[in-house]
Amino acid sequence: MTGVEVGRPRVAILGVGHVGTALARTMLDAGYEVAVAASGDPKKIELIASVLMPGAKAAWARDAVSDADIVVLAIPLHRFSTFDHGMLDGKLVIDTMNYWAPTDGVQSLFEETPLSSSEVVQNTLANATVVKTFNHIGYHEMEEERRPAGAPDRRALGVVSDDPQAAAIVGELVDSIGYDPIVLDSLSDGAAFEPGGPVFGARLTAPEFERAVAVDAVA
Repeated sequence: MTGVEVGRPRVAILGVGHVGTALARTMLDAGYEVAVAASGDPKKIELIASVLMPGAKAAWARDAVSDADIVVLAIPLHRFSTFDHGMLDGKLVIDTMNYWAPTDGVQSLFEETPLSSSEVVQNTLANATVVKTFNHIGYHEMEEERRPAGAPDRRALGVVSDDPQAAAIVGELVDSIGYDPIVLDSLSDGAAFEPGGPVFGARLTAPEFERAVAVDAVA
């Protein structure tokens, strides 16, 4: 860990599974202050945090969110419907989740709609600002795939939001941890990042990523 860099947004990660812990490590390594929370008492995850995410602060979810500039939703999507949505009011929220019925079971909130999963999340979190990213890269790749800016093999990650300023902020975070952010216009474009989409699970450079989503948009 390089230490916290002054001026970096404070990050709260909700969920300490594979995705949450991998993101915590990459953000800590990039100089972000990171708090992590699960669904209950932070004492239950203090050991996990100290071993798997050294430098991250284990906290109650509401406290972690209250102190954060950016909140990362890294919970299993099937838990989203019963999640305390109100605690995210006024927050910039990164949605890393995917709707995948074989894994999560059929979720009517996401199944019975033409919207992308992050559009559903945004509609549910009406008083928050949702940005979708990190959902189309495997948790096991998040650390090993990082590259410095300008590296010819630097991997691209998609970023979408209905709020351009929020997308720009998250794009800066994506860049700072070692990836080229490709910012698209709206959350509806995030369907390309979902399971079955043209960039889901694919290791693409920025030009390759842009071509893939452009072809998908006209298909």
